[in-house]
Amino acid sequence: MTTNAVSVPPALGRARTLVDPALRAAVAGLDPANRAISEYHLGWTEADGTPRERAGGKAVRPAVAILAAEACGGSPERAVPGAVSVELIHNFSLIHDDVMDEDAERRHRPTVWALWGIPAAILSGDALQNLAQQVLLPCDPRASIALGEAVSELIRGQTEDLAFERRDWVELPECRAMAAGKTGALLSASARIGALLGGGDDSAVDALSTYGAHVGMAFQWVDDVLGIWGDPAVTGKPVLSDLRGRKKSLPVTFVLSAGGGSARAIGDWLAGSEVLDLPRVADVLEEAGAREWALAEAGREVDLANQALDSVPLTESARDELKELTRFLTHREA
Repeated sequence: MTTNAVSVPPALGRARTLVDPALRAAVAGLDPANRAISEYHLGWTEADGTPRERAGGKAVRPAVAILAAEACGGSPERAVPGAVSVELIHNFSLIHDDVMDEDAERRHRPTVWALWGIPAAILSGDALQNLAQQVLLPCDPRASIALGEAVSELIRGQTEDLAFERRDWVELPECRAMAAGKTGALLSASARIGALLGGGDDSAVDALSTYGAHVGMAFQWVDDVLGIWGDPAVTGKPVLSDLRGRKKSLPVTFVLSAGGGSARAIGDWLAGSEVLDLPRVADVLEEAGAREWALAEAGREVDLANQALDSVPLTESARDELKELTRFLTHREA
């Protein structure tokens, strides 16, 4: 498996077209200050409020919710509130992530905290989180429960990720568990919520939730590869961005857990007892097989995701589109 890009699936554009008006309407209900910040973060405006033609983000989670509803035989319109809610939660987490990681740029633009300050960024993220539940509450209560559980897992994963920064050594199972919460939980919830709103039975809802969890893990494997070896001109992040922050990402913890000379070199670098320039750190990781192994693990998660889709009766066209979306997410360059 490689990260050679594949074409953007039509499902992403279709989901954005369907969900964007409802998302804009929801954000318009915020107070003026948080509305302005949120509209900027979502890529709809410049910092001064001037409208932009090109919005940011891929709308992956809304697309999963829409396709999950269709896979269960429901209309895409029924899943729109769920799609809006998961996109709001995703963006709440991004605003807060940028604060915690001290990232001053996202998608080639200044981040919210870099423009408005940390307190405003925290509050605007909180506003989006609260809005997500307000959007979903009038729908199936099971969907609201699923969203709340996903947010709890997301927070757990992010908390563990921050705790890793204070440690010199992290084991691979710990990193997997962190990624399952930080990334897998919301994609799993996107599929579960879409399936619930689409009228899916218990077996279909559970299978689609499992699909989303595995896709989330595959997404994180690829994201961690791009965080080390991605092209900054494409990713919009600084060169070797994850290494600059000494993040205990999945490739790094793989090498630590494997032992040997490479593990000692990376461990000493993380502990600050060995000075290595970042390109050399990336080389050590690659020579130890971290990049190849991470992409192979992403491929394994894709296989498990597809097995979940094939385990229950689903609408064939939506099943195929979910598999196409998975291929795109695991062969992307940003």
